[in-house]
Amino acid sequence: MADDIDLTRPSAARVYDYYLGGAHNFAVDRDMALKAIELWPELPLIMQANRAFLRRAVEYCAARGVRQFLDLGSGIPTAGNVHEVAHRADPGARVVYVDNDPIAVTYSRTILGDDRRTAVVQEDLRRPERVLGHPAVRDLLDFDRPIAVMMVAVLHFVTDADRPDDLVAAYRDAVAPGSHLVVSHATRDGQDEQADSHQDLYRKRTATPMTMRSADRVRALFAGYELVEPGVVHLPLWRPASPEEVGAAPERFAGLAAVGRKP
Repeated sequence: MADDIDLTRPSAARVYDYYLGGAHNFAVDRDMALKAIELWPELPLIMQANRAFLRRAVEYCAARGVRQFLDLGSGIPTAGNVHEVAHRADPGARVVYVDNDPIAVTYSRTILGDDRRTAVVQEDLRRPERVLGHPAVRDLLDFDRPIAVMMVAVLHFVTDADRPDDLVAAYRDAVAPGSHLVVSHATRDGQDEQADSHQDLYRKRTATPMTMRSADRVRALFAGYELVEPGVVHLPLWRPASPEEVGAAPERFAGLAAVGRKP
């Protein structure tokens, strides 16, 4: 294990893995997750809704001919991740996972093994020039053909000081017409009290403070894209496969989802 890995602080990637029932996390991550669930009991359901959105978004992109996926801030590829969904549509689909957590990267490489249709890159999405220029990215993805840029449950870990609009634009400008942007994002809309406690917990206990954003701010991230219907909506409302996926109160899911297409 790398010497620079800090096991005294929770990792957002490993906490998320715990929420989804994964096994690639440590006691410090589980303690963090349990504290978060104590403050916000619906969190596991929200995370499951986020994973269901990821599945539907990848299926949507694949149905429109996209066969390349760049998953930024990918975390640990537990069950139902991008490559599994994409390969059901086309076994030849290519997926690059990018994360800055060394443990997440190590686990990801172990899980994916020698699958030549996938690659795992340890890099920070806030350095688009390094991500886009990485040899593994360039070797696997053809930037003359459409690519789905996945930013699922990650941009709320990018602060305003890091200029998320500019970061999204840098990836947009690098990909071909017909490419898609897939975003899910934590929001405080209608969740003020719980949102405050949740953001405070991440600020105090992790190296990745959380910045929740409104629907208008998430919509602004899609500059240069054509938003796919139904636009920016709560997680369960983005093209649900059945009424059961929506549930009785989708507005209680403190996450927004949207997909855009580059014309």
